[in-house]
Amino acid sequence: MEQNLTSLTTESRNQQTLQIDTANTKDILKMMNDEDQKVALAVQDVLADVEVAVKFTYESFKRGGRLIYVGAGTSGRLGVLDAVECPPTFGTDFNMVQGLMAGGEKAFVKAVEGAEDRDELGEEDLKLIHLTANDTVIGIAASGRTPYVIGALKYAREIGAKTVALSCNENALISKEADHSIEVIVGPEVLTGSTRLKAATAHKMILNMISTSSMIQLGKAYENLMVDVSISNHKLKERAINIISKITSASYNQSKLTLESAQNEVKASIVMIKLDTTYAEATKLLNEADGYVRKAIELVKG
Repeated sequence: MEQNLTSLTTESRNQQTLQIDTANTKDILKMMNDEDQKVALAVQDVLADVEVAVKFTYESFKRGGRLIYVGAGTSGRLGVLDAVECPPTFGTDFNMVQGLMAGGEKAFVKAVEGAEDRDELGEEDLKLIHLTANDTVIGIAASGRTPYVIGALKYAREIGAKTVALSCNENALISKEADHSIEVIVGPEVLTGSTRLKAATAHKMILNMISTSSMIQLGKAYENLMVDVSISNHKLKERAINIISKITSASYNQSKLTLESAQNEVKASIVMIKLDTTYAEATKLLNEADGYVRKAIELVKG
C-alpha cells in the first residue's frame, strides 16, 4: 500500500481543465462533455478483458453460484446499484447478484470513515454471505489500491472463487490479487482525483455489460426484449404485456389475459401464444429448454 497516490493516472492533473475555476457555465459543461466522450473509447479498449469477466460470471451462474461486487465509496455504490437492478430487470433472486461496500448498507448514503482502509473487513463481509468456490467476485476500485477490496479479493481466491479486479490505473495493486483484471484508463479527471466522474462512468458501463451479457446468455432475453422482467408494479405489467404482444403479434387483451393465466410469467405467456398451448405445457417446454424461449418453441416447431 506504499504506492504513491500522486503517481496514479486517476490522481494526475488534467491539462485541459486547468482554467475550469474561471470558466463560465457553458465552458465548464463543454470541458466535462469533451472528457466524457473519451470514456466509451477507453471501455472499448478493454472489451477483451470484460469478456473474461462475463465468462467467469456466466459459468458461476450455471453452477448455481453468484456474482458479488465489492467496493468502497462510489465504487461500492456502483456495485450495489447494478446488483439491485437485476431482480426487477431479469427476474433473478435477490441473492444472485450482490453488492458489498465498505461500511455496510448505511455507507451507501453516508460515508463510514476508515472502513475502506481495513482489508480484513473485505474478507469478513464475504464470509458473512458464505462465499463459495462457485461464486465470482469483482473488486472495484478506481485507484486500484483500496485495502477493503484487496482483502476481499485475497479471501475469494483462497477459497477458489473466480476473481476480477476493476480499476482505472495501469498495474493496479488490486490487479495482482485477482485471476483477471480490467484496467480501463480514462485519463485525468476534470477535477483532479474526483473519480466519481469519468472513472465511475467507465465502471458503470462495464458493470452494465457484465451483468446484462451474462443474463442474456442465461436466456433472459428474446431478441432484444426482457422476457424475464419481474412484474412488481403497474408499469412493469404494462411493459410485460407489450413485450408479449411484440413477440407474438397478439392483441393487447390476449396478451394481458395470457399473462394473468400464466401467473405473470412473460416467458410462459410467449410460449403459450406461439404454440397455442397450456401454461403447464409451456412451463414443461421451458424447463426442457433451460429457460430459453426460442429453444422451447423450437422443441415443438423444429
